[in-house]
Amino acid sequence: MSEPARVPWRSRTVQVVLASTALAPLGVPLVAPALPVIRDAFGVTDAQASLLVSAYFVVGIVVSPFIGILADRFGRRRVLVPSLLLFGLAGGATVLATDFTTVLVLRAIAGTAAAGIFVTTVTIVGDAFEGVQRNAVLGVNTAVLSAGAAIFPIVGGALVAVSWETPFLSYLLALPLAGVAAVALEEPERARSARDVAYLRGAARAVATRGTAGLYTTSFLTEVLLFGTVFTALPLLLPAEFGLGPLLVGLVLTATEVTAIVAAALNGRFARRLSNGRLIAFGFACYGVGLVVAWAAPTVLLVAVGVAVFGAGVGLTMPCVDAEMSERVSGHYRAGALSLRNSTTFLGRAVGPVLFAGLAVTTGYRSLLLAAGVVAGVAALVALLATGRQVASSPGPKEAV
Repeated sequence: MSEPARVPWRSRTVQVVLASTALAPLGVPLVAPALPVIRDAFGVTDAQASLLVSAYFVVGIVVSPFIGILADRFGRRRVLVPSLLLFGLAGGATVLATDFTTVLVLRAIAGTAAAGIFVTTVTIVGDAFEGVQRNAVLGVNTAVLSAGAAIFPIVGGALVAVSWETPFLSYLLALPLAGVAAVALEEPERARSARDVAYLRGAARAVATRGTAGLYTTSFLTEVLLFGTVFTALPLLLPAEFGLGPLLVGLVLTATEVTAIVAAALNGRFARRLSNGRLIAFGFACYGVGLVVAWAAPTVLLVAVGVAVFGAGVGLTMPCVDAEMSERVSGHYRAGALSLRNSTTFLGRAVGPVLFAGLAVTTGYRSLLLAAGVVAGVAALVALLATGRQVASSPGPKEAV
């Protein structure tokens, strides 16, 4: 209870991490409004234009574990700085592309670099901070990510009014930040990780024996529900049932990001009173309640209330997943473990829209919201029971996930 839940804003580590995280929403939220314009500029179909999103995420699923290995072997800064450089160069070079294939290749490269940014920033926080202060910094990190996801679609919409290339110039901001990170970021003292096969064996033991499966499942299920319901089902349901235009749909969905920002920013305070396991359980309870409210809502206002409750669950859950993962896995293998978390995150984002859009053909979107709410409620109960069992068997006073 006496551990500080404050964020050390003057820390160079915190400043570099938050600045790097702020660039992450340039990947999809900034570019999403430009998809129709890019489609028309290159004369491609809607399905082909959607590859601009898929190419960005699919690569991250595959390469994240390898990035984690590099970060554990050579250090966090030596991975973050090149990732920022590659992110800025690949994104900025898109403005010079003369064909759609080149754009897709550059998107895949930028997605690879983004995976490096995601993995190393969270790992750096896990290395540098402990206890509830780790929760506090990770919470603010999630809040910055959510804020970008809320603001950048508006920025992207304004920039694409100039030309389809203009949003991609924003990626160049990563280049000076890479220089700042190279100078200002302090590499934590760590014992050098084992090489090659020995590292892989040790990482497998660390991940398999420390109860991290539930954390990976939490990350995957959160993204499936978020991208399947809030970012796929509701944007299609709201115009059909309430006659909303794109702007009003966007405003309703923004409620998710607003409450996620607030809940994530307060995560350190919550962690002073509740374990990560209980916060994760409450997060899933928010998913369940929010989705059931959205399912039953007779008005747009109540739908917005439902997605706001859902967003609070995201703010409760995701910082706790990273904090608990950092606690359970030693610094030798922390980047590797968190890189697998990143893979499950990207996989959930890729699976969610396809899964829910496919099921909706036979069930309809309303029924899917109810079913997803029930699944989330069951997950909340399982997480709460698992936390209770582990607390009962733990010799110490501190709760575990």
